Amino acid sequence: MILFFGIIVLMCFLDKSLSSPTGFAEAKELLASPFVKFVVWGLVSALLYHLIAGIPHLITDAGIGGSLETAKLTAKVVFVLSAIVILVLGVWIW
Repeated sequence: MILFFGIIVLMCFLDKSLSSPTGFAEAKELLASPFVKFVVWGLVSALLYHLIAGIPHLITDAGIGGSLETAKLTAKVVFVLSAIVILVLGVWIW
């Protein structure tokens, strides 16, 4: 549910920034706020985790690696990759 509404917020923000030079300046000014940066970081982090966690599901649906041991390994890999990507995203946003 959070991702659904978060995507709507991000799309409205994107629409505002692409509407005109004034809209872009307003969006840029809004992104200067630490609270807005934190919210955007949280929403994009959730989307990235969802993307990274979905890849093993697609692979499993293709019939590869359906054992319990593989599932445990891919869960650990998903957590590590997600943490790295989310930290890099946080550095980039801040």
